[in-house]
Amino acid sequence: MKTHLLQTFGSICFLAALAAVAGAEDQGFRQTLFNGENLNGWIVTGCQAGVEDGLLVIQDGDGLVRGEHRYRDFVLELSYRPRRESEYDSGIYFRCDLPTDGKPWPKRYQVNLKQGDDCNLIGFPKGRSTGLIKPGEWNQIQLTVVGDRASMKINGQPAWETDGIEATEGFIAIQVEVPGGGQYEFKDIAITELTHRSLFNGQDLTGWEGAGGDAAQCWGVEQGLLMCNGQKGPWLRSQEQFGDFNLRLRYKLQSGGNSGVYIRVPESGSHHGKDAGIEIQVLDDAAEKYSKLKPYQYTGSLYAIAPSTEHVGHPPGEWNSLEIDCQADKYRVLHNGVVIVEASEETFPQIAERLRSGFLGLQNHSTHVWYRDVRIGPSFQ
Repeated sequence: MKTHLLQTFGSICFLAALAAVAGAEDQGFRQTLFNGENLNGWIVTGCQAGVEDGLLVIQDGDGLVRGEHRYRDFVLELSYRPRRESEYDSGIYFRCDLPTDGKPWPKRYQVNLKQGDDCNLIGFPKGRSTGLIKPGEWNQIQLTVVGDRASMKINGQPAWETDGIEATEGFIAIQVEVPGGGQYEFKDIAITELTHRSLFNGQDLTGWEGAGGDAAQCWGVEQGLLMCNGQKGPWLRSQEQFGDFNLRLRYKLQSGGNSGVYIRVPESGSHHGKDAGIEIQVLDDAAEKYSKLKPYQYTGSLYAIAPSTEHVGHPPGEWNSLEIDCQADKYRVLHNGVVIVEASEETFPQIAERLRSGFLGLQNHSTHVWYRDVRIGPSFQ
């Protein structure tokens, strides 16, 4: 009887996993990964890549074109086309770590884009299909990864499904091996983060409120972007409170712009001293008027606590990504895909005085600032 119950439970878990994979594209937070104009949001290592006629083109070398964030469960969509008519070779990595030992590529997991092995998952016998690729044309793929399972659709048709994905998180990257596999073109690249949900609907300030005043004095929505117009007025406070989380967003500033992201703050917004939350600095670091910044005043710093270790902000008017991860007393901040803060009360004792739960907020420092792709999920620590 016990064996029968275990078998039944295993079958239920298996079917639940199948259902999760099948319905994944209807959940989570979806965003475009390639804007058709530049490689904002991508990190290129060991190779050359660029934008030609609105397409992401891998141009030369052996290396990677990878996204800025690590992902757990997701749906990845893209279209690709090799420029060679034959003997072409590239690949899509997912849940991968960075290459080691001076090698150009990660160890796993790779969806092959090699001729004759198109869109098959290397090393997984169940991750294979034939007959769905259109040679010499654009091919659209949809890769869904949930838990230890991965599935593929090619040109809208189910291709394969497999289990055995051991890594629980990692980067998404395009393999570049132009000397041996030729150039490739990519377009329509988007990802749905199944672990995250949106905190901004792109239409209005639902879920947010002005702290101590009418948010409309200085906050609004412009062309789908959350904007501070630079006028005096309140900071913007979330209506929910959060403890441990992974917060991801994109922002851009005017020249000399100044803002901040409040995390775990009380209703008052206090972010200095005992029983306060924390401000993550957002600033045009390179502006002349900020030439004498203290180390903890650069973008991404835990203000007045932990300084950012690298300064990697893009120029005013360009989009930057910011990721803030909180787990108990541990804080990790990534700016444009680079880890710039790793802090805890062990390394920065002031953190012990700060709150472990509270509101999120966006600071109004009387300069223009724009935010988008604001989403939240569980901590990655």
